[in-house]
Amino acid sequence: MDAKGRMAIPTKVREGLVDLCAGRLVVTAHTEDKCLLVYPEPRWKEILPAIQALPAMNRQVRRVQRLLIGHACSLEMDGNGRVLVPPTLRAYANLDKKLMLAGLGDKLELWDEATWTAQMEEPGDDDMPAELQTLVL
Repeated sequence: MDAKGRMAIPTKVREGLVDLCAGRLVVTAHTEDKCLLVYPEPRWKEILPAIQALPAMNRQVRRVQRLLIGHACSLEMDGNGRVLVPPTLRAYANLDKKLMLAGLGDKLELWDEATWTAQMEEPGDDDMPAELQTLVL
């Protein structure tokens, strides 16, 4: 990330995003981790109604809605394949110069490199969810 808060999207990822959404993205806060979620705009438009439809009388739901919807920001890649990450989101995820962009199928996660490394080195919980116990890699 440069001093102005611009992040260059890696070429392989950039090409896929240009094909998928013409470089239009939505970035928002992750609800559990100190990182950002990056969605191709069409995918965000699909999930937004589901987030809005959650029962707002529940305190946890309101927190999730505030994080996801309240922090959501539309971005567009410039001619050099860069996006300008807003200062509030950079602060939320403690983003500095070195970043990690992790692909997760229909979205990306954007991490501060040191935070990503520390998180990946943490031991996992001993209580593995049933869904993971059935996963065959």
